[in-house]
Amino acid sequence: MPRRSESGTADRILDAALASFGSRGYEATSLDALAEGLGVRKQSILYWFPSKEALLEALIDRSAAELAMALEESLAGAGSGWPRVEAVVRSVFRLASRRPELLGLLREVGRLGPPSATRLMLVLEPLVSRASSFLEEEMDAGHMRRHEPRLLLLAIYSTVVGMITEVEVLRALGEDPTPRSLVRRRQEILRLLRSALLVEGGAEAAVPQDGGAGGRGRVGRGGV
Repeated sequence: MPRRSESGTADRILDAALASFGSRGYEATSLDALAEGLGVRKQSILYWFPSKEALLEALIDRSAAELAMALEESLAGAGSGWPRVEAVVRSVFRLASRRPELLGLLREVGRLGPPSATRLMLVLEPLVSRASSFLEEEMDAGHMRRHEPRLLLLAIYSTVVGMITEVEVLRALGEDPTPRSLVRRRQEILRLLRSALLVEGGAEAAVPQDGGAGGRGRVGRGGV
């Protein structure tokens, strides 16, 4: 972890590492390249982060906190039941639109596996625990199909991040996704999750999907 200071140098280093780790990959990024891009010496990076591994750890902590904050904000006024699942999916897609490098890092951390992926899950554990309890309650109430909550969360996470990864591949190929294409992918995810989670004929299953009456999502105000 970086030493405390009023300087914004540590944040600049983290921002540069986020952009590179999330797009080029962790192994493909060297501290020398980061230093050159920042216009500083490699020793300046090592002053704040003693190693490349320490830099990744600090970046995981910061990114997980940002993700958790975005999800918490989306859930604040989401109500109960299916709308909470929908709010989380919307929040992640908004993040993909506004902060693609952060979602790129999550994908890279998943690819790296332990100990990086383990660290990410530990930081997100309070949120995961609450989500598991929510799913248990919905299953007990007969609103959702019975699954093991944590395995279900992992499946949802993999599905959503996998769909967003397609967006990142398009960006890497020079084809910038449009707001409409992101909305379309979000709607596909929500249809998939509704089909997998909700009990047929239940009250939750009757809720119009993604966009209010008629199930038509809108592109425009508020973004994805």
